[in-house]
Amino acid sequence: MAGIAAPICFVTGWAVAGARTPGYSPVRQHISELARIGAPTRPLMTAGMVGFGALAPVWASSLPRRVGTSVGAAGLATLGVAAAPLGASFGDGAHAAAAGVAYAAMAATPLLGAHLGATRTSRAAGLASAALLLASLADSPVTGLLQRAGLGVVDAWFVATGLRRLRG
Repeated sequence: MAGIAAPICFVTGWAVAGARTPGYSPVRQHISELARIGAPTRPLMTAGMVGFGALAPVWASSLPRRVGTSVGAAGLATLGVAAAPLGASFGDGAHAAAAGVAYAAMAATPLLGAHLGATRTSRAAGLASAALLLASLADSPVTGLLQRAGLGVVDAWFVATGLRRLRG
């Protein structure tokens, strides 16, 4: 159940916070802007990150070691992103480092978990996520869209894999 709830927390956080922020563009802006120090949506977006970060390691404990390690790392790194928001007094370096670890772990998860079912789809999800997340690092008018697509592919993989495991 945690494998389904974790991405729901995160996606709900950025979807609702983004929709409630005048002038915010989910196509142009990164998700972390919604949790930036001083942003009115900071509590909501941080809650979404913390929900994902806390639930992913719970799910990880029920998975085979390699994929569980990747899921757990994605969750813990997301907690790091929440703890080191953009605009913090100590700078944005810690935020960037935590986000980089989260990106890498998210993209690796379907690749490492391909043996759990839907092997080709899992591999495609991991490769697509890696390509999209790397592309989202470039200054582009569609940075936010690339980030959401890269994370969303893996969020969908989490949900599909979680459902498959619930059904046995």
